Amino acid sequence: MSATRFTYLGPEGTFTEAALRTLPESATRELVPMVSVPATLDAVRSGEASGALVPIENSVEGGVTATVDELAKGSPLMIYREVVLPIAFALLARPGTTLTDVKTVTGHPVAQPQVRNWLAAHLPDAVWESAASNADGARLVQEGRYDAAFAGEFAAATYGLTPLVTDIHDAANAETRFVLVGRPARPSAPTGADKTSVVIWLGDDRPGGLLELLQEFKVRGVNLMRIESRPTGRGIGDYCFSVDAEGHITDRRMGEALMGLKRISPQVRFLGSYPRASVAPSDVGAPVPGTSDDDFVAASDWLTRCQDGRF
Repeated sequence: MSATRFTYLGPEGTFTEAALRTLPESATRELVPMVSVPATLDAVRSGEASGALVPIENSVEGGVTATVDELAKGSPLMIYREVVLPIAFALLARPGTTLTDVKTVTGHPVAQPQVRNWLAAHLPDAVWESAASNADGARLVQEGRYDAAFAGEFAAATYGLTPLVTDIHDAANAETRFVLVGRPARPSAPTGADKTSVVIWLGDDRPGGLLELLQEFKVRGVNLMRIESRPTGRGIGDYCFSVDAEGHITDRRMGEALMGLKRISPQVRFLGSYPRASVAPSDVGAPVPGTSDDDFVAASDWLTRCQDGRF
């Protein structure tokens, strides 16, 4: 495995690259753009790279399904870090283009819902065509295939384009979450402000099946931060669930919840326990009463005493 190479969803100039460059370790790695999320992650699976950064969730559009699905399938990978990046778009065009010249626009499909209202107000007749990424859209504009692209303003210099309009976003404070993924290994030590990600498969299709899975978290006081259903590919109505939960696998409540899921689910894929971005331990609320590690230890000691006849 190349320990000095990180891959990311490319080409150069994507928000993913911008997010990757916020990580201190990126300064000592070769950063290699890839054409798609599967290609980005497959480079880690094959040993061509030690890590990959990919988008996984947007505050406007929700989960990035290409990443969610790719992590649920194939040989296992693990999340080690997350980065949350504020997102605002610029409308990039070739030098000399004016706003009235723009008849065709492009960008990543996830970008479209984030600029739809702006487009309707300022370019109502422009035709949208999706690109593999926002930076790829900028490249296509450079080649003359479209009049303008929605991308990060920082991509303008890379592709020789001019920002016609900057700071475009329909939703204030829009953000995208990215994850740094590597081969499975021991999770990093808990920080007190952690997140655990898993994929859970539903067993028999019956009333209350999903509720049974969620109860494993609820009865142990584990807060769910995201849950998303995704098709397994085995037929209509056959779904798995991608879940982010507050806490670390070494927390007793989280460990007990994962064991409970393993007992009742036909398949559980652990995707990692890792620090939450921009959240300090002091910002995390106290556990639900009765679900702290001390509470679990005390209950376990009590059970042992009962088994030994020491009440």
